[in-house]
Amino acid sequence: MSEAATDKNPANPHRGEASIAITGRLFTLRPSFEALVAAEEEVGPLFALVERASEGKLTLGEMGALAWHCLPREQRPDRSEVGEALMAMGLVRATQPIRTILSQVLKGGR
Repeated sequence: MSEAATDKNPANPHRGEASIAITGRLFTLRPSFEALVAAEEEVGPLFALVERASEGKLTLGEMGALAWHCLPREQRPDRSEVGEALMAMGLVRATQPIRTILSQVLKGGR
């Protein structure tokens, strides 16, 4: 199955995956170890990110960075497109896939 699809949701929430529509295509955000390490290098420790999120202090830039790093490298859209997609969703809806990823970080498992 392709990582991006226009007709169905390929994400598996039991694996901490979420979906996000970017430029009219549905992408799966997959919080792999590699993706989370790359995000952590950019935005700082993930536990601190979770704390900021729980306090309502997560920035749009941090949300965009986490989402971008969790996209499949071989089909990853431009970073600006990810940010535009988050803005188009509105902050309330945009936090849903981010919350799914952060929840997976905290509880672990696959």
